Amino acid sequence: MNIGEIARRAGVSRSTVSYALSGKRPVAAGTRRRIQDVIDELGYRPNAAARALKEGRTRTIGLVIPPAGNRLTHMQLDFVASVVDAAARVDLDVLLSPSGGDHDRSFERLVSESRVDGVILMEIRLDDPRVGRLQDAGLPFVGIGHTAGDQQMSWIDVDYAGLIQHSVRHLADLGHRRVALVTRSPELIAAGYGPARRAREGFEKALAERGIDGIEVPCGDDARSGQECIAELLHSHPDLTAVTTINEAALPGIQRALADTGLEVPYDFSITGVAAKTWAEDFRPPLTAADVPALEMGEKAVSLLVERIAAPDTPPRHILLAPSISLRSSTAAAPIGRQARVNGAAR
Repeated sequence: MNIGEIARRAGVSRSTVSYALSGKRPVAAGTRRRIQDVIDELGYRPNAAARALKEGRTRTIGLVIPPAGNRLTHMQLDFVASVVDAAARVDLDVLLSPSGGDHDRSFERLVSESRVDGVILMEIRLDDPRVGRLQDAGLPFVGIGHTAGDQQMSWIDVDYAGLIQHSVRHLADLGHRRVALVTRSPELIAAGYGPARRAREGFEKALAERGIDGIEVPCGDDARSGQECIAELLHSHPDLTAVTTINEAALPGIQRALADTGLEVPYDFSITGVAAKTWAEDFRPPLTAADVPALEMGEKAVSLLVERIAAPDTPPRHILLAPSISLRSSTAAAPIGRQARVNGAAR
């Protein structure tokens, strides 16, 4: 028995049967029931898709990623890879959907056309209309990140406030008296990007605790922006001796800018922050940083979502991770009297 016979008996096209089995396109409830009656009558069980139809599920989850025109950071790619791998282990497919800018229609189709059983959201804003849309639609979802009013959603996130606070404390303990926070792009900050706002909170709290000076600088998510940002910082604040950052994509540019100025890390200048382990270990010298457990976060997000799909009325769960800071080679005692090599001059 095949799809053609099911289609003939149900009085529909082969493609309609295929869509009903796969969940790739919406099929009217009455048509789905008619197809299912034929399947039950014939005892047709081709694969997991048929079980999904009987359960009223697609066995597909949506992963909402930043706009396709943006180059994903290594950390974001790790999130995507870990979600896909974790979903495959529980026999789920993953549908990637960009969101933001001209891609809002893609997100709306994901929500309104019954394509998926649940959704994982990345890059969440403090006030994120996508969260409200998913709640209104009654579609199970989980955030990698969380909004300001997060009580009604399940999420997993990194404690950016606490980690940046610890990073600045570390620099202060090394004698640095003026440090900078290199954060994310002005557009993300203006949109209320959660990690950037929380990093600022931790930065300001640590400055006040230790009585040191600090400068917060927005920076685009690319090497060129990182290079320009550090060059401008060193020009406008010649007494700056350290940087902490949550912008891993800017790290290669930060490294180039310091080298161009003749500053040697860590003897003339210290760098720390929050980054994926790969970025931290590729930095020269290796970066003292809180290593974001992106793979673990993706796996836990899938686990949380499966729970929400199976039991949507259970209380939401919140998981806040605070990885330890790995002490590598990019931080050292502040240079005394700014004994640095600037513009090629010997220290």
